[in-house]
Amino acid sequence: MANKVIKCKAAVAWEAGKPLSIEEIEVAPPKAHEVRIKIFATAVCHTDAYTLSGADPEGCFPVILGHEGAGIVESVGEGVTNLKAGDTVIPLYIPQCGECKFCLNPKTNLCQKIRVTQGKGLMPDGTSRFTCKGKTILHYMGTSTFSEYTVVADISVAKIDPSAPLDKVCLLGCGISTGYGAALNTAKVEPGSTCAVFGLGGVGLAAIMGCKAAGASRIIAVDINKDKFARAKEFGATECINPQDFSKPIQEVLVEKTDGGVDYSFECIGNVKVMAQFPHLYNVSSDSSLTRSGHSIKVLKAMEFQRAALEACHKGWGVSVVVGVAGAGEEISTRPFQLVTGRTWKGTAFGGWKSVESVPKLVSEYMSKKIKVDEFVTNTLSFDQINEAFELMHSGKSIRTVVKI
Repeated sequence: MANKVIKCKAAVAWEAGKPLSIEEIEVAPPKAHEVRIKIFATAVCHTDAYTLSGADPEGCFPVILGHEGAGIVESVGEGVTNLKAGDTVIPLYIPQCGECKFCLNPKTNLCQKIRVTQGKGLMPDGTSRFTCKGKTILHYMGTSTFSEYTVVADISVAKIDPSAPLDKVCLLGCGISTGYGAALNTAKVEPGSTCAVFGLGGVGLAAIMGCKAAGASRIIAVDINKDKFARAKEFGATECINPQDFSKPIQEVLVEKTDGGVDYSFECIGNVKVMAQFPHLYNVSSDSSLTRSGHSIKVLKAMEFQRAALEACHKGWGVSVVVGVAGAGEEISTRPFQLVTGRTWKGTAFGGWKSVESVPKLVSEYMSKKIKVDEFVTNTLSFDQINEAFELMHSGKSIRTVVKI
């Protein structure tokens, strides 16, 4: 089918807030410096749900979501030299062109080569490769893995070990890599340090795994769902606490428990609806519609959860990393005193990994059993059950659900 249009199934998001619809779509052949990939497995991530909810300021519809996938190269466009048909690959939502000033700077992984068009749901030439029922369908995060076939830029592909199980390593396309790298690359956790991880979803568990790999001696897991505590300890947490068990803000609890605060904290909530379930965190009543500052409780949670993570850090050297996403218009704040007295607030995207070169190494680490991946997969569903994968995620009953395409 090289150089021909492929008809296949895809889960199309026609509009915000509505379930995905399995449709027959047409996937055009790759143009110059593009690659067409047959997707075999994809996972459902909170970021997909975030966009589908309508809260994503870059969210555009209709679109094919999905950014944790793995597959085989079906064909390549003109000028592609680093990939060929038959290669086993993981599509990357953060590319690595190797030429822009971001790629050339060791301090960041945020390649900007195709950022503008990717943010608009388009290929680098400003067009789409997807059509359905005569309508143009947009791309998502440069990957669109909720489709049997997808087209991505050649700088957005990592070639991996062909023996790697695709229904497992697809998770390295986002969540695991993000949390793991947040600890190793962004925070640079040191041996013997004390860490706190807020939120025990896939990213939070990966952050715990990264803290353990870095040699942290104490890793405190924070979540309102006690059912997640046993699994957190399997990944390396030394203790688990529930903010609802305390009458005071959780940052004060952590400061008391750690003789002044943790060395590193990670905010891995990424879901304002979950944040809204923490009334005890901020000393506001659960039945109140307004806070002391006049903002609604839901809005305050989006700001205050990251604040709690920062203020749980030790004066003088504590580092807090924001990993989770929040809705459009959400802001975070703290008193300048918190920063003046030596705390550092950082953010991370894809765990700081330079994607094309790092993802194959992460796959190799998994294959040699240096990092966990299988343990993140709690459910496996067929393609036509993809909406159930979202339901499982929202229920908190799954870490990652893999959908076999």
